[in-house]
Amino acid sequence: MRTTQLLLRSGLTVAAVAALPLALTAGPVAATPGISVSTSGSTVSVTTTACSRTAPTGGWGTASLLTSSQASFSQGRQVALSGTTSLQSAAWSSVSPGTYTVIVRCAFNNSTAGTQSIIVSGAATPTISATATASPSRGVMGGLGGATKDYGTLTLAVGGGLVAVGGVATVWFLRRRSRPYRL
Repeated sequence: MRTTQLLLRSGLTVAAVAALPLALTAGPVAATPGISVSTSGSTVSVTTTACSRTAPTGGWGTASLLTSSQASFSQGRQVALSGTTSLQSAAWSSVSPGTYTVIVRCAFNNSTAGTQSIIVSGAATPTISATATASPSRGVMGGLGGATKDYGTLTLAVGGGLVAVGGVATVWFLRRRSRPYRL
């Protein structure tokens, strides 16, 4: 009986220790590296991290801006991607108002990095304001921090489970300790 309980406790401890590295290395669920499209007035820009290798002939890839009447990549306004291995970008200027689709193709493997639709409104006219705003007298009011990284649901659930197991183990140990005649 004592051997069975000892083996059971040892097995649970080994299982918890084996699960700990898995829980710590399971980062947030990563999104696929698509594209990010933004507009500022009549300029449309796209950024991506998916085209991280250049083709043997050089170049990161090509981005195409398609109107609603255009159906294929080759029909749109094409711009070569520029950037580094960590970030590539392209931009179109003088884009008239309307709905557009942006498609990015990587040059290395000729795969599509992503497709996204965007609505371009009319060119924004800058307005000049004569009023001044007061700066904060106490500086930046920082919080507790830690909100800059998204840990994902799985990581938080495993962490909460480990804390709960630790709490139960502590209560069990202290209760067993208060009765030395039991093993």
